[in-house]
Amino acid sequence: MEIAKRVMKDRLIIALDVPTASKAMELVALLRGRVGMFKVGSQLFTSAGPQLVRKISSGGDKVFLDLKLHDIPRTVTNSALELVKMGVVMFNLHIMGGMEMMQLTVKEVHHYCSVHKLRRPKILGVTVLTSLNQENFRSMGIEKSVDELVVQLSLLAQEAGLDGVVASPKEIKGIRSACGRGFTIVTPGVRPFWAGADDQKRLATPREAIKAGADYIVIGRPITGAEDPLSALERVLSELSPLQGG
Repeated sequence: MEIAKRVMKDRLIIALDVPTASKAMELVALLRGRVGMFKVGSQLFTSAGPQLVRKISSGGDKVFLDLKLHDIPRTVTNSALELVKMGVVMFNLHIMGGMEMMQLTVKEVHHYCSVHKLRRPKILGVTVLTSLNQENFRSMGIEKSVDELVVQLSLLAQEAGLDGVVASPKEIKGIRSACGRGFTIVTPGVRPFWAGADDQKRLATPREAIKAGADYIVIGRPITGAEDPLSALERVLSELSPLQGG
């Protein structure tokens, strides 16, 4: 893999949006060393459980556990501590859970990692799901624009001590302007121009998302669902490699 592609591959997260542990591990084995990390979401976690996360992590691969924790503060905090024990490098929770929930989670995770001499995983806040748009907002009685709400939630997450947020490509520039360069932005809703939109509504190509300022981009089905995942991955990395400087 040429140097530019090696630089860019660390910013690529592959979504293991598959139903079984065996299929997930098949993809991990195939793509190992070619991407930055693997995302395990609620479907796969419900099917395969913590054992799969530990298996991927113990094999030396990085895991972003995308469970979007959202509950009362102590429940979310206790759940977060269990995720830390699995060896994940990144996990997320819903910002709409509130300031107390976020602050308690950050505090307890930091304390646990300090006591046990563990590297603390990045904690991200979920802003607005990429499957929602302004029409959905209106139907729920929300008057703010998507852009306004995402930036407001991102600032709240930053104040609470979170490391960054998960947000669609369309809000990257607004978040970066409001929260600065040190705030991590992970961007789903990324589809190569040659792939379908699936159930995403606020989309961008990988190139557009990186140019807008995303730290990491999440791609699933265009690669994992391809007849030849390695060729699809190579196509994405080739499109991104001229942007290695970010």
